[in-house]
Amino acid sequence: MPGDRNGESVGGGRDDDAMAGADILHVDLDAFYASVEQLLNPALRGRPVAVGGGVVLAASYEAKAFGVQSGMAGGKARRLCPGLVFVGGSFAEYVRLSDQVFAICTDMTPHVERISIDEAFLDVSGSRHLFGPPGTIAALIRRRVADEVGLPISAGAARTKFLAKVASQVAKPDGLVVVDPEHELDFLHPLPVRLMWGVGPVIGAHLASLGVETIGDLAAMPGRTLETRLGKGAGRHLHALAWNRDPRSVKPLGRSGSVGAQSALGRSGSNPAVRDESLLHLADRIGSRLRKKHRAGRTVSVRVRFDDMKSITRSHTLGHPVDSTAAIHRVATLLLADGLSAAAGREITLVGISVSNLLTDPDIQLELPFDGGDIRRPGSLDGDLRRRLDEQVDSVRERFGKESVGSASVVLSTRRSVPDAFREIVEKNS
Repeated sequence: MPGDRNGESVGGGRDDDAMAGADILHVDLDAFYASVEQLLNPALRGRPVAVGGGVVLAASYEAKAFGVQSGMAGGKARRLCPGLVFVGGSFAEYVRLSDQVFAICTDMTPHVERISIDEAFLDVSGSRHLFGPPGTIAALIRRRVADEVGLPISAGAARTKFLAKVASQVAKPDGLVVVDPEHELDFLHPLPVRLMWGVGPVIGAHLASLGVETIGDLAAMPGRTLETRLGKGAGRHLHALAWNRDPRSVKPLGRSGSVGAQSALGRSGSNPAVRDESLLHLADRIGSRLRKKHRAGRTVSVRVRFDDMKSITRSHTLGHPVDSTAAIHRVATLLLADGLSAAAGREITLVGISVSNLLTDPDIQLELPFDGGDIRRPGSLDGDLRRRLDEQVDSVRERFGKESVGSASVVLSTRRSVPDAFREIVEKNS
């Protein structure tokens, strides 16, 4: 339920000390990118702000009040909000301030699971004896973030991860909601179904056609009906969440088990040149990130999504770990070709690559004879030359910027409206 003047409330009305079990917090920085820009430039405070240019990457609450949304074309955003101020994006500052915020969270509990640059789950069950009940801990985090970092942050506390995230959404902007475990469904069921994790425009349209507007409506639907309309997996999952059945625990993230990136193709997915350009761009981004972390991986996977929202994944495990752009691109190209054979005339709308089975600083033994070989084998002559070329490219980019050198089809492309710096901070935990 919405908060009071200070943005804090307790769902169900009981004293927070009595709410045993509401030990999972979800904290979410409000309009993070736009809020950072307003923090860095006080002249922007209280004004409608959008990060981006040709496309809106993020919008402040003042801009959202006019209907400006992420992903919207810049021209449309300006028509909706004539006083809109566009800024380019302070990507290094986003990372720095995000790290400051989550350092405050780890002061409260070591059990912090960052799920993106601007949100995280916390398990505070072991922190009660130090700082008090969950609502008190959440309020302390919010005050410290406001005082020490200068950013607004909303929080939800509940018994499950799903409900804690819903509570933080209800608390926005700049609020706190604690859900009483004895009144969970009373809190949850009247809320609009669009607040559920996993209900986007497509699934939302399917649910609307069934007359489902609230989470309670979804809970009342027969499970078989949902499985028929949404698919067995999605139907069962959403029906369980509508009853707050979510067994997931907060899991602090260790070292990433994979590195990945994806690209939406829009209406250009049928164009082979566009698909190959996207694959090369993705392979370049992934290879750069692997080399920066001194890691390489043996398994390359490609995910393809079609216009009916269904997707397929193809994977191949190599005999040797790879980190070169050319090797990743070569394997991904073959996997995409295999995936296209299952397309059956469907339009491709998104393609993604990931590299897993990662090793740190893998030893590479040069192969005999020195007669070229396969770039997918890092010990072959061609594989070694490609890795050396990548290292030189990385060095130039480190000095002169990411756009200073690269494949001509990627560097000169006019298709990408989202800066790679923005993509990389979004994918930071992938």
